[in-house]
Amino acid sequence: MTQPKNIAIVGAGMAAITCARTLVQAGHRVTVFEKSRGVGGRMSTRDSAFGTFDHGAQYFTVRDARFALALQTTAGLCRPWSANTVRVLDSHGRVAAAGLPAREPHWVPSPGMNALVRAWAKPLVDAGSVELQTRVMAIAPDALNKKQWQLHTTGADDSSHVYSGFDAVVLAIPHPQAQALLATTPKGEALAKKTNKVSVAPCWTLMLAFPQAVQPGLTTLGPQWNAARSTHHRIAWLTRESSKPGRGRVERWTVQASAAWSQEHLNDDPARVQAKLIKAFSEITGIRAEPAHAEVHRWMYAKTEQPLGHSHLLDAKAGLGVCGDWCLGHRVEDAFISGLELALQVA
Repeated sequence: MTQPKNIAIVGAGMAAITCARTLVQAGHRVTVFEKSRGVGGRMSTRDSAFGTFDHGAQYFTVRDARFALALQTTAGLCRPWSANTVRVLDSHGRVAAAGLPAREPHWVPSPGMNALVRAWAKPLVDAGSVELQTRVMAIAPDALNKKQWQLHTTGADDSSHVYSGFDAVVLAIPHPQAQALLATTPKGEALAKKTNKVSVAPCWTLMLAFPQAVQPGLTTLGPQWNAARSTHHRIAWLTRESSKPGRGRVERWTVQASAAWSQEHLNDDPARVQAKLIKAFSEITGIRAEPAHAEVHRWMYAKTEQPLGHSHLLDAKAGLGVCGDWCLGHRVEDAFISGLELALQVA
């Protein structure tokens, strides 16, 4: 084993927490910095008065033996979700072809997608190694030891703080954000250039709840399928959240806009986006009822269109590393592999 190091990890999604827990298991000291109020990244779950919405990643598959082994540490937390009713729809909501056959299990943590990352992060949180609502603004050589790093941060109350004494810094965040931080130090320029060809598309996500469906003799509204890929110009994916195990009975839908439409309407007023997506949802599903709950969320960096092509980047001499699902693709497992392989190289 190498000499124990003090390592800062920026981000708290799947790649970040996988990297952090692997480094801790190898005997290193880790501090995780996350600008949001909780861990999870795009494995996110939004609460509402009518139940939860997995408004980021919808499910995950398991193809890598290392991921399968890691999941055994939280046995029973993740459950199979029967997605064999998924269909590919045309722009009018008609079934055009079978899609996503059950060739491999589709898994969802319970009670929400964020439960897996939260479970893996709990030992770090309990140890006081996770700084939430802390945005890293710049990285720079440590004022007392130029061979180490310090992080300049801002908090939720706009307070500023400098964290010092890190032997290495790992950026487990979307590549444009990683590029921006790497640009704050001359030592990061080489790594930043290697990510120039990466392309990640945005996504507007709509969340709807229809509690009126929970009545005697009425269990669902609209179509009998629970998830669908769509060729509608506005919508790429729809999921009946209440069909997932452990999610509650109230009928809820998560609707993800297409990459092209999301990009075209990236800076639109959220209310306008919501109205347009509800209209498209009605066209596809035939559900004309007024939702009791509706909201939208904009993901600036949702689905990788052009990946890096390597699981991670590491400049061992400078003590800088980069990881994330965008290194390999856009799947949850891609994020896991990226964070794991970076940690193993550092360790």
